[in-house]
Amino acid sequence: MRRMWSPAVGEVLRELHASLSLRKRPEDIARLIQDLHAAQGAEPDEVTETALAKAAENSLLNLWYGYTSMREDFARPVGAQRQLARMTSLFTDVPELPLPDGAGDDPARIEAAIRRAGASIGRAYGQNDFGMDRLDRAERTAAGLGEISKRQYNKRFRLLRRMEAKLARLIHEQRRREVTMTGKGALAHVLPYGLFAADPDTAAFIAYITARGYTRSIFTNGRQSQAYDEVAEALFQRLRAQPERTCWPAVAHVHPTPEVLAEVSDEDLTHLLVRWNGFLRQVADQLEAAWNRHPLERKTMIVRRGNDSSTWNQAAQAWNTARAHWFAILFELGQEEILDRFCPGKVPRLMAADVAYWHRMSGGGLHPDTYIAADLPLPWKVLRGEEECPRSLVEAVCARHRRDPVAGAWTAPRPTAEAVASRRTPELVHGVAVADPLMASALRSAGVFSGKGKRAAALEWL
Repeated sequence: MRRMWSPAVGEVLRELHASLSLRKRPEDIARLIQDLHAAQGAEPDEVTETALAKAAENSLLNLWYGYTSMREDFARPVGAQRQLARMTSLFTDVPELPLPDGAGDDPARIEAAIRRAGASIGRAYGQNDFGMDRLDRAERTAAGLGEISKRQYNKRFRLLRRMEAKLARLIHEQRRREVTMTGKGALAHVLPYGLFAADPDTAAFIAYITARGYTRSIFTNGRQSQAYDEVAEALFQRLRAQPERTCWPAVAHVHPTPEVLAEVSDEDLTHLLVRWNGFLRQVADQLEAAWNRHPLERKTMIVRRGNDSSTWNQAAQAWNTARAHWFAILFELGQEEILDRFCPGKVPRLMAADVAYWHRMSGGGLHPDTYIAADLPLPWKVLRGEEECPRSLVEAVCARHRRDPVAGAWTAPRPTAEAVASRRTPELVHGVAVADPLMASALRSAGVFSGKGKRAAALEWL
């Protein structure tokens, strides 16, 4: 049963819930959590108050310029609003048109409109061959289209053909956006408001750790910053202090540690397991599509000409996130014997050649997981049953490369992360940290660090 909160608390909870699909800075989420505590009239413990104050000090509301050069949303695909407006003007005899606002972003409504409009000119969905699928004069007359000129008929036919292509692109981009968000924030963006807002402390923890997960990668030859920092640890301690109030199933969507999963019912865990299993198959399809466009150099995972590194890396991160959650839930349910027959490996990301060189020059090298992944079957072939990848094979490959399969999370869930120090979110230009957002805007406009050879005319005044 959902609890009722005061309007002030409800307003902040709504804003925190909306942030699960945005890319707000963690500092700004920390400031919202402070507002949430104030709206509740509650005084947090000293540790939490100190951690939140440290983070919120650099929120946009507390900075004199109050501005960030980085997008605070994941790139959204352009909908079919323009094409639907054109359809409305051409197909005046279709009673279902025009569609309501927002329909241009809904693939189901777009497809239904294409089918209805196509039926009005005797065209079936998918008939896109301009030479073979159009009706001739006799066929148009027989279909009751004698009053429509050939030119008007062709205009309608071409529009529907273009709209089907637009629909395919829209679906692809929407799925890519979902893959990107899931890779960074797990299932936070699909959490319903009722589950998210069942407990304010639960909502605060989920919103903050999701914002931390959504932060962009920085150009470095070291490790990326972990999502679980000292602020997240302080917020999680509040959940530990009142386990009976915490909505543990909601937390399990983003933070599947053994401690969290032990508080979730087997039924809820099974639902999550099924969801992650379906997502693994969806991401495997994207990985296969990227591979088929241009196979990768698996032994090094260094980008070569023709590789779609952005799509691959987004899908690889999503695969590894989904796999980690799938493993954690599988072990909590006591079903790890499945791995004896089916133990898909991790997917390494592609690395730019200059970054790989930087690693070598600083005394490092390729991550050992790269060599292990190269010796295992491709994940989409494992999911389809075309190649076998049991736990014994993974253990043998790990032994050959002197890697502990349990500690390396190849045959077991990821180890529980230790909290890291909270640091200010940097302004990034193509992954490179710069001093302030105004400088970042100028550098980005000039094409600096983009690798595309743009002239830096905008830098003349710097």
